[in-house]
Amino acid sequence: MRISTQSFYDQSLSAMGSQQTSLLRVQQQIGAMSKILTPSDDPLGATRALSASQSISLNDQYSTSRAQASRTLGLEDNALQNVTTLLQNIKGLVVQAGNGTMTDADRASVATTLQSNYDQLLGLANTDDGNGQFLFAGFKSGSAPFVQQAGGGVQYVGDQGQQLLQVDISRQMAGTDDGRSIFQTAQTSSGYVTTSAAANSGDGVYGATSVIDATNPDFGKNFSISFTSATTFTVTNSDTPPVVTAGTYTSGTPIQFGGLQIVLTGAPASGDSFNVNTAKNANPDMFGALSDLIGALKTPIDNGTPAAKAQLQNSLSTANVKLSNSLDNVLTVRSSVGSRMQELDTLNTNGDARNLSDKSYLSDIQDLDYSSAITELYQRQMALQATQQTFVQIRKISLLNYL
Repeated sequence: MRISTQSFYDQSLSAMGSQQTSLLRVQQQIGAMSKILTPSDDPLGATRALSASQSISLNDQYSTSRAQASRTLGLEDNALQNVTTLLQNIKGLVVQAGNGTMTDADRASVATTLQSNYDQLLGLANTDDGNGQFLFAGFKSGSAPFVQQAGGGVQYVGDQGQQLLQVDISRQMAGTDDGRSIFQTAQTSSGYVTTSAAANSGDGVYGATSVIDATNPDFGKNFSISFTSATTFTVTNSDTPPVVTAGTYTSGTPIQFGGLQIVLTGAPASGDSFNVNTAKNANPDMFGALSDLIGALKTPIDNGTPAAKAQLQNSLSTANVKLSNSLDNVLTVRSSVGSRMQELDTLNTNGDARNLSDKSYLSDIQDLDYSSAITELYQRQMALQATQQTFVQIRKISLLNYL
């Protein structure tokens, strides 16, 4: 069989090209540290590798969101811890201010301390994250949520939105809480708040309001106790039209209505009134409660009437209940923050385990077996060298060498 010179060269070139291609592919696999260079190398493996890579990428994004949520919740928890400590100190000062031996000057000194606490509380309510974003402003996080009004009082100018973070495949979590739900809200379970009308001229003083029958059909409504004389009163509920019940007053004898009981002492005058409202309907604003308390303590009573002294005593009682309700609300919110932080820890543990599993699966699909790859590299090199040497030797064969 006659083989032409051109055919011989073509076949030799093709064989060396094939060997070089195979050698280059092994070199690229070693350089890329992967056995799949293009989808055509292993279509099914490439599809599985893409799916695993996407899962790892999503998990990394969830991990970033969890880190952000942990940071903001940690800042919120720290702020609420300081608020809790501050409210506990304020409640201690309220008890101190109720000491009957204190003078106007002593109470003014306590009021000065409370004013400082008020300013600290306002600063904590306007806590930011260090990047100019306020924690308790809702969606309006670019500006301070609580603003001191010129005429007194604090106004919440944020909103009640919650910035949700996608912390896992099917879990969105609020990274912060809005300021109104923390500083200007009371829990539904909070007790009733009793207040006396500013125009009261008698020296009636109320004690704590207690629940004696939560199943009473009027329980949960607001009430007003109005004295029609020194010994008679009416209780009006918040129905429309209101229901009015008459009663006879004796100092120290409990007054019962709507499943509640309250004890009044002293001598209320005709026209005096006392409101008994649910915590949510008694203006549950800790700034307002503290401001009213400061104002009451600054009012001199040493040379005042029994009515003025009764007003102070009632103001202290109201402030104590309102601040207790505020403290309970802050503790409830803080408990929610702690639960979310604990959940994030669990999600981080699960996410790390899922990430490790995905990376292990991806490694099985595409990672190169270096021992096999290096062995194949040497085999391809030897095959290429053998092909080249064969070509060199065969091309020297000629009939002229035998003439």
